[in-house]
Amino acid sequence: MEVSAKLNRLRMGPRKVRLVAGLIRRMNVKEAETQLQFLNKAAARPMLKLLQSAIANAKNNHNLDENKLWISHLTVDEGKTLKRWQPRAFGRAGAIRKRTSHVTIKLSDEERPVKKTKKVYIPRKAKGQKPEAKTNKAQNQKSEVKDEAKDNASKEQSSK
Repeated sequence: MEVSAKLNRLRMGPRKVRLVAGLIRRMNVKEAETQLQFLNKAAARPMLKLLQSAIANAKNNHNLDENKLWISHLTVDEGKTLKRWQPRAFGRAGAIRKRTSHVTIKLSDEERPVKKTKKVYIPRKAKGQKPEAKTNKAQNQKSEVKDEAKDNASKEQSSK
């Protein structure tokens, strides 16, 4: 089951809040709480309050176990921008944009999906170089047997 909580019109730019959100995304609730308590970013305090609100919603409204919860969905969207003006030289006015954010968090008690592993990039050989021969155990064993047979044959010929 998913439980959500929202924080609208947070007076902080969304880029700054997204830095904090990226740290706790898909994390266990207890780990995320600890991470936010000790994080030295201004956005960490409101995000911690939002996380605690979502946990309280899960416990009180849906009777979910706090230890099984994890952050399944976390988005930071741009809210309204407050426009202010500051006097500049020669009678001009400079614009100041005070940005706001909308943060949505969803907690889930269902089992987390397994992350897919990324494919490893293996660079190709440069032009002019010969590719290395692909060998396996069977080919190695056959070549060793042939080498031994040749050695034995050369010893027999030399002894005659």
